[in-house]
Amino acid sequence: MQTTTLYDQDFYAWTQRQIELLQTQQWEQVDVENLIEEIDSLGKQERRELRNRLGVLLGHLLKWHYQPDARSRSWFYTIKEQRRRIQEHLVDNPSLKPYLTEAIERGYQDGLDLVGRETPLNPQQLPQSCPFSEMQIFDEPVELEL
Repeated sequence: MQTTTLYDQDFYAWTQRQIELLQTQQWEQVDVENLIEEIDSLGKQERRELRNRLGVLLGHLLKWHYQPDARSRSWFYTIKEQRRRIQEHLVDNPSLKPYLTEAIERGYQDGLDLVGRETPLNPQQLPQSCPFSEMQIFDEPVELEL
């Protein structure tokens, strides 16, 4: 018969209990196995966040470059917002910088999917690997003509 733990019953209560145990240095009562799993998951979440934001940014940069007549305020501000949030994410998590090249490659595939969903462009007719340099991704000016 399998017993149900606090971790399984009430995750938030489990987190609060682990904090209490760590703060009071009650090491023998800490749920080490689940704590390791959760910390690992948090690290993966930071990488996923970077990839997801890059996917949105790269998809909008593709739309911007390949559909200049359809440029919009929405695209402009999405590019601006994603650039800012990615830079903030890298400042908050500087150890992700070595992962940036891989994140760009993986995020680019999501960007192609975004283009396929939101435009008449055929993603298979676009470059299949990211055509933008890091400078173009993060610093190339996009001008919105009002």
